[in-house]
Amino acid sequence: MLLYILGVVIIVVGLGVSIGLHEIGHLVPAKLFGVKVTQYMIGFGKSIWKKRKGETEYGIKMIPLGGYISMIGMYPPTKPGEEARESTTGFLNSVVTEGTKSVHHGSEDGHSAAITSLREAIEADPKLAEALRPEGLHVETHDQGEADIVLTGDDAPAKANYIASMVEEARQASAETIGEGEDSRAFYRLPVWKRIIIMAGGPVMNLLLAILLYAILLVGIGMPQSSITVGSVSECIRPATNASQAPCGPDDVAAPGAAAGLLPGDTFVSINGKPISEWDQIRDTISDSPGTALDVVVLRDGTEESLTMTPVLNERAVANDDGTIATDANGNTITEEVGMVGMSPTSELVRQPVTAVLPQVGDNIGKVVHMIVNLPSRMVDIWNAAFGSEERDPNGPMSVVGVGRVAGEIASLDTVPFVAKAQALIGMLASLNVMLFIFNLIPLMPLDGGHIIAAVYERIRRTLAKIFKRPDPGPVDAAKMVPITFGVVLIMGAMTLLLVYADIVKPVNLFG
Repeated sequence: MLLYILGVVIIVVGLGVSIGLHEIGHLVPAKLFGVKVTQYMIGFGKSIWKKRKGETEYGIKMIPLGGYISMIGMYPPTKPGEEARESTTGFLNSVVTEGTKSVHHGSEDGHSAAITSLREAIEADPKLAEALRPEGLHVETHDQGEADIVLTGDDAPAKANYIASMVEEARQASAETIGEGEDSRAFYRLPVWKRIIIMAGGPVMNLLLAILLYAILLVGIGMPQSSITVGSVSECIRPATNASQAPCGPDDVAAPGAAAGLLPGDTFVSINGKPISEWDQIRDTISDSPGTALDVVVLRDGTEESLTMTPVLNERAVANDDGTIATDANGNTITEEVGMVGMSPTSELVRQPVTAVLPQVGDNIGKVVHMIVNLPSRMVDIWNAAFGSEERDPNGPMSVVGVGRVAGEIASLDTVPFVAKAQALIGMLASLNVMLFIFNLIPLMPLDGGHIIAAVYERIRRTLAKIFKRPDPGPVDAAKMVPITFGVVLIMGAMTLLLVYADIVKPVNLFG
């Protein structure tokens, strides 16, 4: 139990350090560029430790599911009485309809300001209109090219007020963070390239940490590889579709290796006079030689022994490049017929060159991207497993609870050497940092990628305005994305709760 707890603690601390470094990736460039940072926090919820240093409060909170830094002036304020900006798409005008009543911009109607704010939010992201369609909102386009926002139902004004208030409250909250004489230190005042550096700093920090951890894993510890030393010898050979663990029977094919006198611990020296330096040579030669006698020299207790074995044709499961078993479209194992002698090698850690680190990170990035792209279907599988009889996919997403559980099981395994445990835990932390890197770059608020996309859009918009000699459109009002942000947060929260529940009632089984 003590080792189990130690494994969980290692992962929790490692995740906390990863989150902390992510936020430092935001904090350092923000301070270098003169932005006032009021808070640097690891975790969410109630603070368990905090300390103010200068103008920034540093702290650790109870729930280790993320972190944040608070910068003043995240959203550009609007001036009192200022006319709403012109549409950036050119599709909407300033006419809004409530049911059957048209409310023009500047009307004395009590809800006109809220409706106008709602229109501005939809102009910033037309997808918002589609998202609100079930709530009674849609856009009507006239023959003249004009478009009206239509809210149906008796509660239409309340709907408009609700969405608009979210936008206005976010803008006001941002404005309130700017103290007297601090406007020049607001985040929105920075040039686009500086804002991109600040928001990209967190994910980049996770990427650098992943590279460091993979360097320790590959170059410092090494990766397990099959050696040229025999680990086990079977008495009989069975096809892959009937790989029973039962004792060999009279109808089973005798293993040529055992019949030739091969023993565990023997180290291959040569086959048919060709020197052996790696396991692939042994495997390929035996696979390609069914029915052909092979002259083998092995090293046993410091003495070379000569053996003759004849591989038999047998069915073997086909392996993918990543070592997993290949399956067809129906999920059945793909097999091939090759020569076999009935033995398996030992495994040893082989240190890799530095050049192997980045390809390994790139391979992990590809897997994470694939998982995120297929996240909706994977979450359906998680749901079916949590509330049905299906088993969890060992390569599927897990919550912090699931990751901690796996780490605890790895640390408590009695049959696994310490180095192998360390390798597994370091690999988990490296993969977690790759996940943090990719996930935070998703172009949706409130993730870092959403802020980066907003900055890039602003740069494009200002560049086009300059090219076509139009007035500077000013900074992008990211406050208009608050309703979308709210929806993303709800979806992420729901997925987290589902994963935590699944990891409790139907955890991933990696060890049988």
